[in-house]
Order: sequence, then C-alpha cells, then structure tokens
Amino acid sequence: MAKEVWRFIDSGQCSPAYNMALDEALLEWHSEGKIPPTIRFYGWDPPTLSVGYFQKVEKEINMEAVKKYGLGFVRRPTGGRGVLHDMELTYSVIVSEEHPEMPKTVTEAYRVISEGILEGFKNLGLDAYFAIPRTEEEKQGLKNPRSAVCFDAPSWYELVVEGRKVAGSAQTRQKGVILQHGSILLDLNEDMLFDLFKYSNERVRERMQKAFKNKAVAANELRDKPVTIDEARVAFKEGFEKGLDIELQQYFLTEEETEYVEKLAREKYESDDWNFKR
Repeated sequence: MAKEVWRFIDSGQCSPAYNMALDEALLEWHSEGKIPPTIRFYGWDPPTLSVGYFQKVEKEINMEAVKKYGLGFVRRPTGGRGVLHDMELTYSVIVSEEHPEMPKTVTEAYRVISEGILEGFKNLGLDAYFAIPRTEEEKQGLKNPRSAVCFDAPSWYELVVEGRKVAGSAQTRQKGVILQHGSILLDLNEDMLFDLFKYSNERVRERMQKAFKNKAVAANELRDKPVTIDEARVAFKEGFEKGLDIELQQYFLTEEETEYVEKLAREKYESDDWNFKR
C-alpha cells in the first residue's frame, strides 16, 4: 500500500518572528484545506529565547540578559516554558485533529507525533525513550512546573536518553488543526540559558542549575562523535517518515506565500503587543 505523502519544508535559519509566523500560516492553510499535513525543520537567526503563550515576561524573563547576549525574543502561539533556540534542530508538525492516525487527547497525539523524533534519535545511535510519569507526585509535578525553563523536566511522552530530557515540545490546537513544535538539542550553553531567567535569589538559581544537569542533556554530550546540523536533518527526516509511516515530499514556498508569512511576522510576531502581553 502506498504511504501517505506529507509536505516537507526546510526553511533554514530564519528570524524569530518569521519562524512563528510560518508555523501559524501552515496551520491556517491546512485548516482551509490548501495544503496537506506538513513537517517543517528550521533554525534561528539570531539565536532566540522563545516564551510560552501564557508566560509572564516581566515576572520570569531577564530581558537585560536577552539583550546582552544579542538574542532574538518571541512569544510562541503554543504553551510551555522558556526555550533557548541556539544549537538545535527545531521542528514543527501541522496535521488535522481529524486525521485518522491522530488520537483525540493532547498527550496521546504527542506520543504519536514524537515517534518521529524517537526514530530520529535512534538514527543517531542514541537509545531514546518516552518519559511516562508513574507516581502521583510525578503527575502533579507536570501540572505545576516550578521552573520557567522548558528543559527543566520532561513532560508526558517527552523524549529522554539515560533518564535525561533530549527534546522539548509544545502543542496547540486551533481551527481543527494540531500544531506541535519543539527543539532537538544538539549542544547547549547552560550558563547563558540560566542567565535569561529571574530568580528570587542566587541560591535558588544555583540549586536549579545544578538540578538541571541531572534532568536535561544535549545530544552531542551523549555521542563520541558530534553530530552536525545537516546530519541531524537527515536523521530526523528519515525518523519522521518511519515513525509516522509517511513519505515526505520537499516543498518550497511560493512568492505569494512568503509575502503572506512576512506580513504576519511584521504585524504580529514582531510587535510588543504580542511578545510582552499578559
């Protein structure tokens, strides 16, 4: 039986606003039936701190540090916590909630989509598996995260290697469409990451940063030979094809589509109203 064909877009390094605008546009176009389900890979220029839809920037984010490091800054349309997008492959998946292979619940849909990432890590020779909270305490911990840092703890069905989180994802559902996007960490500047958040005092920061080392890890820390971003692209593209049992067909945006995304980026994702609201 022929495999279902999904669209594959590799948009390379883009601005923070463009990245979020393109994800939103793909969601919109898919809901209107203009495009098939789509998987997209991308990077960030400049490296960027993205915050979750519900985060309070003033309370949680050290904007002085964001400026000091010359980082971009953007609010995602998805939930979750602060993510430093730097030495990583970022992915997004856009698929209808009504797709026959998509479970109705958020956590189960996470699991299905993340099969692609799981297979990608296997292609890199890493033994990844899904985090499933077992105790009541662990389940409560997922509902009430103590930290503004995304990679501080694995959520339901996020991917871990040797007990530490290697990929973080967030999901939103709008207009009957699932948008899941996330970070596949290749390397991580931990000190810079922790500089970007506010803490009640230095001791709290030290404690959190120390605990973080036991909870999260970048792929290249686990490999003898570092993986390049191009190798990661190949590994995870094949991973998604295998994990979701699909065929990915490369696609390039038309001029008209690009103009639409650029306009959305300017009017929404570059605006302080969007990025600093709440």
